[in-house]
Amino acid sequence: MSPRRPQVCVLGSAEPGSPAFELAAAAGTLLARLGITVVSGCGSPATRVAAESALAAGGEVVSIIPSDDIKTENWPCTVLIPCGMGDARNLLMALAGDACIVIGGRAGTISEVCLAWLHRRPLLPLTGCGGWSDQLEQNPPDERKNSPILPWSSVEMLQARLKELGLV
Repeated sequence: MSPRRPQVCVLGSAEPGSPAFELAAAAGTLLARLGITVVSGCGSPATRVAAESALAAGGEVVSIIPSDDIKTENWPCTVLIPCGMGDARNLLMALAGDACIVIGGRAGTISEVCLAWLHRRPLLPLTGCGGWSDQLEQNPPDERKNSPILPWSSVEMLQARLKELGLV
């Protein structure tokens, strides 16, 4: 039996056409090419494009959705987990990855990031594109230093961070 593949959650939000959106797509492709399973809720354009890009590159995508509908159609994933928990799904998202990529973000993303921090998941915030993820390294959830915060601003830097964490 082969070992479990590394899993990385993609959290956050960014609008189509923005640099953060384009980097979310590139991150999905990179994760797939590295053999890392993408975990996404696909609730924002950025997390959805990361999942779609990972699938297009031949990768595996697990999507954890807030509803309880297993028959949800047009969802980019190889595995669909309808949790029926609404926003409480954020804990599942925080726990489902060996690390969490953070792109931009709004209140839901902040919730996921704080939960990931509490459970010692490394955080990989996109920087240089605006949004909440730009602030994460200088303004972590609290003073405890629970997990590393490893910023990235290019796909090459993201790959180096994944190597640093031993996921590649």
